[in-house]
Amino acid sequence: MGTLVRITLYAGDEGQARRGFQTAFLRIHQLDEMCSDYNPASEINRLPARVSPDLFRILTLAQRLARETGGAFDVTAGPLIRVWRQARRHQRLPTPEALAEARAVSGYQLLSIRRGIATLTKPGMQLDLGGIAKGYAAQAALDVLRKNGVSRAIIAISGDLAIGDPPPGEQGWRVRVEPNPGHEQTLILRNRCVSTSGDREQYMQVDGVRYSHIIDPRTGQALRNHRGVTVIGRNGALVDAWAKALCILGDQAPPRNGIRVLR
Repeated sequence: MGTLVRITLYAGDEGQARRGFQTAFLRIHQLDEMCSDYNPASEINRLPARVSPDLFRILTLAQRLARETGGAFDVTAGPLIRVWRQARRHQRLPTPEALAEARAVSGYQLLSIRRGIATLTKPGMQLDLGGIAKGYAAQAALDVLRKNGVSRAIIAISGDLAIGDPPPGEQGWRVRVEPNPGHEQTLILRNRCVSTSGDREQYMQVDGVRYSHIIDPRTGQALRNHRGVTVIGRNGALVDAWAKALCILGDQAPPRNGIRVLR
């Protein structure tokens, strides 16, 4: 997943704990093999193809959210993300020509999912699941732990958390969130997923202007609003995706039943 993964759990004995860790990390590894845009052999880099049930669920949800957000969340923005990733590496803005080329092969309408087959309808397209896969993987790992009899656990994949039953004798897990500087909160949570998104750590400054690593797929531009969001809900992939979308949409975002937003 391109980041650190931390799993904390309570088990009946050491053997159960070891089996829990092994199965949970294996599940995350399997999803990384499917969803990584860095791995040429990953499932998303072998399209068109009949996709696995996991990838089908991720892409179907991603397309639904793309429609709901008017394209503010869009997993086909891979070419734009690459252009800006290179720009941050060299600390200079991308050229208008590079952005125009990337925008020409981006757009959720260009991703087709029919009868279990995913197709990129333009040459040069590239999916990037960085805004949804970590949340999906965190919840998937927690689900695996539950199947192995371990329900008291928390999975942390960067800014994405999947939280199970609380530790013994506690009402929930203590989770500190700070979507924006000076807005730190400590939450007591159980059986919830949490995702925090923003540019506190990943950004560049050019000519005194701060450019986020978060790209608005609708314009092809990096955000410059220095905004962070924490989203809490029951679905890991959903809160992960909405955290990214809300950074882009800001106060224009539609209300979401069952989702709590902290800014």
